[in-house]
Amino acid sequence: MKLEKLRELRLESKLTYKQVAEKIGVSKEHYWMIENGKRRLNYDMAVRIAIVFNKKPDEIFLTTELTRGEREGVS
Repeated sequence: MKLEKLRELRLESKLTYKQVAEKIGVSKEHYWMIENGKRRLNYDMAVRIAIVFNKKPDEIFLTTELTRGEREGVS
């Protein structure tokens, strides 16, 4: 899964992979893998990334797509 919103935020902020990586304390490669869905994201890392973009983690990482059950009103 590619995290398009994360990429969009980075580009809007005119930041490189390296700049974001430095701000969150990981290598450029590590951050690239997160942004491109090649590496899992834990909550701590989501918070650190959200702080860089002055957002809440949910604003970046929570998908708004409903599951089939939610669309059909099934709990």
